[in-house]
Amino acid sequence: MTNPELLLQIDELQVDFKSKEQWNPVVKDIHLQVFKGKTLAIVGESGSGKTVTSLAALGLLPAGISRIQKGKMILMPEKSELNHLPEKEWLAIRGKRLSMIFQDPMSSLNPSHTCLKQVAEIIEVHEGGSKELIHQRVVDLFKEVQLPDPENIGLRFPHELSGGQKQRVMIAMAIACNPDLLIADEPTTALDVTVQHAILKLLKRLQSKYGMGMIFISHDLDVVAEIADEIAVMYQGELVELAPAQEILTNAKHPYTRGLIACKPPKDYKPRRLLTVSEFLENPEAGNQSAGVKNESALFEENYLEVRNLTCDFVTKRNLWGKPLEYFRAVDHVSFDLKKGETLGLVGESGCGKSTLSRLLLGLIPATSGKVLFQDLNLMDLSASEWMPYRQKMQLIFQDPYSALNPRKSVGQCLMEVLRIHGAKEVKERAFELLDQVGLKPEEFYRYPHAFSGGQRQRINIARALATNPDFLICDESVSALDVSVQAQVLNLLNDLKDKLKLTYIFISHDLSVVHYMSDRIMVMNKGKIEEIGNADDVFHRPKSVYAQELISSIPGRK
Repeated sequence: MTNPELLLQIDELQVDFKSKEQWNPVVKDIHLQVFKGKTLAIVGESGSGKTVTSLAALGLLPAGISRIQKGKMILMPEKSELNHLPEKEWLAIRGKRLSMIFQDPMSSLNPSHTCLKQVAEIIEVHEGGSKELIHQRVVDLFKEVQLPDPENIGLRFPHELSGGQKQRVMIAMAIACNPDLLIADEPTTALDVTVQHAILKLLKRLQSKYGMGMIFISHDLDVVAEIADEIAVMYQGELVELAPAQEILTNAKHPYTRGLIACKPPKDYKPRRLLTVSEFLENPEAGNQSAGVKNESALFEENYLEVRNLTCDFVTKRNLWGKPLEYFRAVDHVSFDLKKGETLGLVGESGCGKSTLSRLLLGLIPATSGKVLFQDLNLMDLSASEWMPYRQKMQLIFQDPYSALNPRKSVGQCLMEVLRIHGAKEVKERAFELLDQVGLKPEEFYRYPHAFSGGQRQRINIARALATNPDFLICDESVSALDVSVQAQVLNLLNDLKDKLKLTYIFISHDLSVVHYMSDRIMVMNKGKIEEIGNADDVFHRPKSVYAQELISSIPGRK
């Protein structure tokens, strides 16, 4: 058997970033090799140096505040040293020989140009050709990445596409010139499990077809298990473990790697608490998480909310005078009971109606028809002013912890604002109590949102949701953007608060393993309707509907 062809070799790479006139290493002595037709996965938490390493390999480190202090990055077979290339030569390589799929397709695509124009630009710069040939090449690429209606979808702008479709446009752009090496930086992190599964299959198919080498960056070892031949584990800028994928996943040597694996919610049982990486590093012998007694949904007898035939239509077309002509039904005659003290998991693909349903329950958007009964009162009949006392009881934790906070206000000001609106007294003292409740320090009262990590910002959002002393919280994808270890911390916090404050949750997520761990019951939505609802273990392990079976089978690492 012949050895695979070497595409990229990284030796003793050290990257420094400048802070307060001082250079500090963020990537230290990295040694990596990428081979043709093979996938090297780089895993680790935020700040571990994964993305910085890939940006260095593409010559995209931010100018002025970063530098390659030492090391070599050698592109084969010509043995070009990439870290000494002038920008003019980089332009000929980047996009042609080396290409990258960025994590957030919305911020990576130009909102003012059509998708077709953006992909065509890459081909025009590197390969040239007539407009007709380039147009046909783009259409062929859209077919290749399995976009619907490839002839016409290119005429649409990025905001008109779903998350999965935008990511496919990014992939089409990345492979437009048949690169030797493709770098995929967290390309599935924000996607639904079925879309994620489809993107991973697509990447493997394209790699097999074109023989590309691939660097796949992720913090999720379950996702990595689906695609990697070799795994490199980074921690605080250092490479702590490098081995074939199966060896890492079944017999990891380094405590940090074992910690990353241990802090994921298990699929076959529910521990009392999830381990975090820091806890595992402090005590590597902690091993398996301790199994706890899971509350059965049958124990929850009293109804908190009763939802009956709830429907919501959005106007999609109006005539010249503003009269509605066409509607889209986002929620379609949904009925269910939410039990007091339980956690009801809500799952389904993007566009199925999860977030719309949550906003209906909180009175943030009007219902077309149906009832939401709270203590025999139909909340859908309330005016905006009448909603205020009920909104104190029902709060929402948003998905993006940064955009949900006002960047011009300190954490203390954000918390005190909510308390004042709802007529609380001694608001400053109460704000300090809230910070303590979610595990933040008193001095952080005066800091601004940008000074916190993602996990800390989510804790602030949870504190703000608790400010009104609610008894019902909707967690809308509230851990989706967090590293697995930070995610474990937030999930533990939510469970602790539920027990301490006797809360009722609706927990929305595209990570079905997390939903299973958190939930007493799971409700599956599809195209605005409830496909299935039942005990969490039953739905997760023995789904009845075809749609739920397909959803569960798409979970990474589930066989």
